Amino acid sequence: MQITQKLDRRAFVLAMAAAATPLPVWAAFPDKPLRMVVPFPAGGAADVMARGLALHMGEHLGQQVVIDNRGGAGGTMAAEMVARAPADGYTVFFATMGTHAINPSLYPKLRYDPVKDFTPIALTHITPRVLVVGPSIKARSAAEFIALAKSKPGLITYGSAGNGSSSHLSGALFATMAGVDLQHVPYKGSAPLLTDLLAGRVDATFDSYTVYEEFIRTGRVHALGVTSIKRMAALPQVPTLDEAGLKGYEVSNWLGLLAPAGTPGEVVARLNAAVVAAMADAGLKKQLTALGIEPVATTPEEFSKLIRSDIPKWERIVKASGARVE
Repeated sequence: MQITQKLDRRAFVLAMAAAATPLPVWAAFPDKPLRMVVPFPAGGAADVMARGLALHMGEHLGQQVVIDNRGGAGGTMAAEMVARAPADGYTVFFATMGTHAINPSLYPKLRYDPVKDFTPIALTHITPRVLVVGPSIKARSAAEFIALAKSKPGLITYGSAGNGSSSHLSGALFATMAGVDLQHVPYKGSAPLLTDLLAGRVDATFDSYTVYEEFIRTGRVHALGVTSIKRMAALPQVPTLDEAGLKGYEVSNWLGLLAPAGTPGEVVARLNAAVVAAMADAGLKKQLTALGIEPVATTPEEFSKLIRSDIPKWERIVKASGARVE
């Protein structure tokens, strides 16, 4: 009887000790809304993609994923803010090729390390750029645009989503390969750029099809070429810039989700699973494909490999173009 009582008492003590032991911080993750920081203003291409991803991730996680738009400085300020955020999974960054592959070569005083300061979650979107001209430009092909630019050196402007963005470097690479002098005009995202393009205050852009789809379709702006090596399914009649004579020209922007460095692996795994579920949604895939965007959902390791391999690739392009942001 005494032995049984001792065993019962010991079991009780062990059970109480187990109950008093705090669970790992990730055990209940997530138990509150998450914040997804987008390095561009609302209404732009990155914002559109982020909102679709956030909505479907929230459904999978059982918590809302709130979009926090932080535009400016080519996404550097937003990236730096997330790099310094708590590594608990509740703040994630909707990174772009610009913030994590181009900026390291473009900004000599970058205040975040694109590899060391972040934990990859998943690559989510791949999207080519489109050379779009506004009403101020009468050219209707890439060849005509190049001829016009050569006749007016330094007078033709192209807008980008910001210094260091892929739209900036796409234009710089185009100018280098075409042998033309274009004037770069940086904006804080695609939305204000679109406004000025429609108004004729800027002549052209190398930007995501997502933002311009309606205006290309209605003829208010004109697509002269796509930056991928293959034609876009959404714009089958528009040739690639490689086809148009710039042999070897290829730029396909990528976007994906990152967390601050040190985020627990279990949290990263749950976020990755939410991304996979979101990007597998048939409705979201159809919407993205119609906008010329390829939906993907890689492993964290695959996304890490892409970032690491793209940094030296864009370093060569930045040096060749002469682009630099102080």
